[in-house]
Amino acid sequence: MKSQVRTRISAYAIAMEDDRLLLARLSDASPVFQPGLWHLPGGGIDPGEQPVEALARELLEETGLELTEAHLLEARTYSAQRSGVSWSLTALFYAVALKAGVPTVSEVAGSTEAAAWIPLADVQDDTVLSPAAADAVRMLGRAEATFTATR
Repeated sequence: MKSQVRTRISAYAIAMEDDRLLLARLSDASPVFQPGLWHLPGGGIDPGEQPVEALARELLEETGLELTEAHLLEARTYSAQRSGVSWSLTALFYAVALKAGVPTVSEVAGSTEAAAWIPLADVQDDTVLSPAAADAVRMLGRAEATFTATR
């Protein structure tokens, strides 16, 4: 049986605080990447929704944190296989600023089972990260420079 092919466009947040990166751990409901991996907060853009609006919505659902500023850094594509589906994912990466708060997952039965500020020293091993989160770690210098330049 041939696998189904699906396309998805997602917006993801790269948020830093005191040498920690905001990450979301994927649940069994994750449609694209493997459960248990740390991933960036964010997700699929609904039809008619602007990317930054989707990012703000997803951040609230997955972390309980409110978006205050977003700057597009880069777009990348990924291919993944999950539950008989071949995914073609386009990911929009945003350097973001958030209102202060403690990350809390509010979405019920969603793709995120936990959200936390993870020390950078703990995210150097790509085997604990989704491919998009691993790429985001490599973009951190640019993300920080974006906010330095705009302030």
